[in-house]
Amino acid sequence: MTADRFTMDVLREGFAAISDEMFTSLQRTSQSPIIYEVLDFGVGITDAAGELVSQGNGVAGFLGPLGDVVREVLARRMDLRPGDVIAANDPYSGGGTHLSDVALVRPVFADGDLIGFAVAKGHWTEVGGKDPGSWTADSADVYAEGLQLPFVYAWRGGEPAGDLRAILAANSRLPEMTLGDLTAQAACLEVAERRLAEMCARYGAGAVRAAMSAAIDRGERLARQALARMPHGVYAASDHTDTDGLGNGPFPVQVRVEIGPGGMTCDFTGSHGQVPGPINCTWSGLVSGVRTVFKAITDPAEPATDGWFRPLTIICPPGTIFTARRPAPVAAYFEATEMATDLVWHALAPAFGDRLPAGTFMSVCSTSLALTHPESGEPALLVEPQAGGWGAGREADGQHALVSAGDGETYVIPVEVAEQRYGIRVERFGLDIVPGAGAGRRRGGRGLVREYRICCDEALLTVAWGRHESPPWGAAGGRDGSPNYVEVLRGGRPAGPRFGKAARVRLARGDLVRLVTGTGGGYGDPREREPERVLADLRDELITPEEAARWYGLADSGRPVGHGNSGITDIKVDNA
Repeated sequence: MTADRFTMDVLREGFAAISDEMFTSLQRTSQSPIIYEVLDFGVGITDAAGELVSQGNGVAGFLGPLGDVVREVLARRMDLRPGDVIAANDPYSGGGTHLSDVALVRPVFADGDLIGFAVAKGHWTEVGGKDPGSWTADSADVYAEGLQLPFVYAWRGGEPAGDLRAILAANSRLPEMTLGDLTAQAACLEVAERRLAEMCARYGAGAVRAAMSAAIDRGERLARQALARMPHGVYAASDHTDTDGLGNGPFPVQVRVEIGPGGMTCDFTGSHGQVPGPINCTWSGLVSGVRTVFKAITDPAEPATDGWFRPLTIICPPGTIFTARRPAPVAAYFEATEMATDLVWHALAPAFGDRLPAGTFMSVCSTSLALTHPESGEPALLVEPQAGGWGAGREADGQHALVSAGDGETYVIPVEVAEQRYGIRVERFGLDIVPGAGAGRRRGGRGLVREYRICCDEALLTVAWGRHESPPWGAAGGRDGSPNYVEVLRGGRPAGPRFGKAARVRLARGDLVRLVTGTGGGYGDPREREPERVLADLRDELITPEEAARWYGLADSGRPVGHGNSGITDIKVDNA
């Protein structure tokens, strides 16, 4: 067929449909709840040069790695044949993040010629290492974090690589789950291959190639148009990370952002060097973190392609907390990635108040609970993020209980699944109300309280939470939010101080793990909040009467303190 404009549009939408089908395939066939419930994975297709053409919804933190892993396969000059699948999780090259995020790549051919690639990256629950769940809070180098897959064949010409499967099984505490995830992830690549073959048979391989190029170029054009409408200038922000899990820190980080006619540049020069503990990220993690904000301020609704990010330049010297080099530990890399997002977000928020709210709880709040199911006696491993409060914007209150920016379209594990699959009891799951936190003309969103009761003889808890030592930032006079924290209760009393990072905390039957995420930052002077909104918050039990009086100036009678007669002085507060 002629590659006319209408055909290009049909094919571009077809690429998006392929990515969506890949996404659904992996979700429905995976054996790990972190994939089929939380949706901690990303899928997409690239052209023959490894340029991302379409990506399915999922982890925003995978906006950078999918194309990079394909380009690394090409750079290694691997002998690619139909039916090949390459596996990689190297954090320091090819779009790697941490060892738990395993990428699979499948070349796609049409009439014997390479036309593109299908790629999927998913968080596998177990890839070995010193701690259950593979990621940890106190590793000192990458070798303690799990099995490394340095771009090896998982399938060759359609035949599974038996040696690799044997190695994976021998190095995993949950071998059936690991091999099941491998197979499910490879199967979603076959879906893409079939659909691309159908496209080529109907429209011709030349038209499909042209449509891929057009989709990538279209992304660049739309991004540049969006940048042209933005306020140009130089913006900056600085902050400190939390400690690194080994007792070091906090560490200063900073960014300088410049938006001009040629694009947007984010320069992280001056940020702290790579650190002893596992909160470092590598280049691809930094890229993903910055791309998340870039997409938000240009157009969050349009499909992401590698072309969309051509106007974006990222500068950071090697060997920093954002660009760690081998063998720096990176198990909790997501904390540096989220900090990179938050830094650029914070720098740009004053100029983009309609799109970028005040500070969020920020952290992935990654949580791992290794235990034995009390009924089946089988080993079980709960791995999940936590949701928390987002900051308020210029015109809207912050959202309650959303996952972090980098987690994107992911979820927490449902209560019913947690209790049935892991044999714990969920005793509380609701909003956390911290008086004064996030107060503002627009109020910060509330975080969550989630409580797990241990019902087996012993369990091990590992958490890597950021924003434990410094709360989410308020904007334009709004108050800061509240920090994230974890505590263990034994016999109804705290067994020790609250913490944000810990590895292998020993728990016994009857212990209670309380997971509390922060309230987002507020926007604007709290005294400027409309009294009717304050009353609505009181009715919804999002604030206390004391908070209404102290921060919002509203007395119990409903009369604004010091504001004169507002016309609603006869409204009564119903504390029931």
